[in-house]
Amino acid sequence: MSSRTMASVAGLTLGLLGDPVFAEDPQPLELEAISVTSEYESATDPVHGYRALRSSSATKTDTAIRDIPQAISVIPADVLKDLGSSRVERALEFAGGVSKQNNFGGLTLYEYSVRGFTTSEFYKDGFSANRGYPSTPDAANIERIEVLKGPAASLYGRGDPGGTVNIVSKKPQADAFTTLQTSAGSWDRYRTALDVNTPLDADGNVLSRVNLAVEDNHSFRDHVDSKRVFVAPSISWQLSPDTHLLVESEIVRHSSTFDRGVVAPNNKWSGVSRSTFLGEPSDGDIDNHNNQLQAALEHQLSDQWKLRLASHYKEGELWGSASEARALNADGHTVNRRYRERDSDWHDSITQLELRGLFDIGSWQHELLIGSEYENYRKNERVTTVAGSPYAIDIYQPIYGQPKPNGARSGTDFLEHVESHALNLQDQIIFTDRLRGMLGARFEHFEQSIDDHTRTSTSRQRHDALTQRAGLLYQLTPELGVFANASTSFKPNNGLDAAGKSFDPEEGVGYEVGLKAELFDDRLSATLAAFHIDKENVLALDPGTDTSRAMGKARSQGLDLQVSGQLSDALRVIGAFAYIDAEVTEGDAAIPAGSRILGVAKRSGSLLGVYEFQDGHLRGSDVGAAFTYVGDRSGESGGEFELPAYHTVDLLAHYKASENVTVGLNLNNLLDEKYFERSYSNYWVNPGEPRNFTVSLTLNL
Repeated sequence: MSSRTMASVAGLTLGLLGDPVFAEDPQPLELEAISVTSEYESATDPVHGYRALRSSSATKTDTAIRDIPQAISVIPADVLKDLGSSRVERALEFAGGVSKQNNFGGLTLYEYSVRGFTTSEFYKDGFSANRGYPSTPDAANIERIEVLKGPAASLYGRGDPGGTVNIVSKKPQADAFTTLQTSAGSWDRYRTALDVNTPLDADGNVLSRVNLAVEDNHSFRDHVDSKRVFVAPSISWQLSPDTHLLVESEIVRHSSTFDRGVVAPNNKWSGVSRSTFLGEPSDGDIDNHNNQLQAALEHQLSDQWKLRLASHYKEGELWGSASEARALNADGHTVNRRYRERDSDWHDSITQLELRGLFDIGSWQHELLIGSEYENYRKNERVTTVAGSPYAIDIYQPIYGQPKPNGARSGTDFLEHVESHALNLQDQIIFTDRLRGMLGARFEHFEQSIDDHTRTSTSRQRHDALTQRAGLLYQLTPELGVFANASTSFKPNNGLDAAGKSFDPEEGVGYEVGLKAELFDDRLSATLAAFHIDKENVLALDPGTDTSRAMGKARSQGLDLQVSGQLSDALRVIGAFAYIDAEVTEGDAAIPAGSRILGVAKRSGSLLGVYEFQDGHLRGSDVGAAFTYVGDRSGESGGEFELPAYHTVDLLAHYKASENVTVGLNLNNLLDEKYFERSYSNYWVNPGEPRNFTVSLTLNL
């Protein structure tokens, strides 16, 4: 919510001493009170419409997006609200250059690729949120989703070089409100979300907010359903004029069917129904529970310097069993399966200490960030595969209820322990009114041990890494700026090579040049960027020893465009386009050089436009449409299987019956496009949803 400052001027008395008559009986003149309101959007405030003005993800400071010498896409919560979706993946379609990857059978946090490189790295309020098997983020407490393009290791540490996703959660606000939204959709999908914001004292120093969501969903997939309960309480406390404490928590209880999708015989649909389930309904669901608590204490040391101490703790567990497809059989109409049992738990603790300050050196203005971070992560993972009798199923006419395999048991059972210490420095510099720069570096010490209980052995690795970035932005005109940057990344590789030594970490370097524009009297923001990224030390098979070694290389280059804003008072738009040429440049026999990187389309684009009525009995109501295009993609690393291009069209409408009641309707995949959403191979293929609808009711209580 925008901060407001109020000033009043009243009761001025004028004594006109020049005239004795007036001097003897002065009459006071009261001026009417004047209210002066200043609208300011901070990096964590709600975004009005689709155009965000500020961000903290790219710098960990509250900075105007137009001043950041790097491409960053911000997807406000209103996009998900208008689309009637609770899926973060749906929002990422409007970030430009983000592709869908493995979703772990629909259970947990999915993988995605940014600018051609796949990652599962994902942050929430600046903390890594992907350790273990976290459940997918819930839209109930998402304020905005920010995608920082290119390597971000100098700020966030180990990760992939394509980009970083940081979710900003909803914060307690000064004004009390309660919003209830309930929805129902095709295939018996039901969701209710509640947002309660309450000041706890008269002065507004203590604020509270609770976001809650409950889901009970079936799907177009036979025998596939899910349930979820999500609760996220938070408290904001202004301890003194200079000290602020924010405490946030999340509790997630998620249960769903493990579903790898369908198969594609001969690398085509081949008559397989997109609703066919190839597991066993009797296996039941897999449960995923997560608990999170984080706190941030900020103290204003002076007008120029601020200290921040923040801590994040997450724990979780995942358990259950499933029958999974593993290979197509030679008969062309059955797929072999394996029966697996999963039982994992994890704990992750992160502490950050940051000092931020403003100072001048000569005519140059500096904003300095000095930060340190410590992480301690532990995960127990047990995956048991049961061998035995043939366990195949017909892909056209599946018959369920086969006896479970009851033979030998094998799999993985290990304890992973990771500790890391990091120090990062960043300086944002204003050289002149038009020229800005940014320098950043991070030193990280990383230690990992894996106790393999099946082999009674322990492997260890430790690495020191220095990552950097530098960028410049020159404001050609008040409306147009040009920027360039270079940055590096690193990511440790797990396991040991043929000599029993740990692998060298993956290392990446990225280069970017682009334009940032403010168009139509600052109503519309646009960023166009060209990039080139190289990654090396990717694990590949050494033909000399038939073991893995860090020898692979990959390259991604292209351009992306992102636009958002208000074309008029009535029309808001957000859209993106990306061209990405991503391929393996040094591989092995399984994934040779020249192979396209899995799941990355060369061309993709999206556009969402919503028209809101400004007058008459429809005032506040809106209608809109969304268009998404994804080009053909590699469906299997190193293989010939490709996913064909597809496009979808969605329609939406919201009728504002009163100030407190809104009714919504969303029609998705209006043309009933039949498409593959993602795949890992031709026997793990996720089909996209057929035509469907959602109706919703929103009450402001």
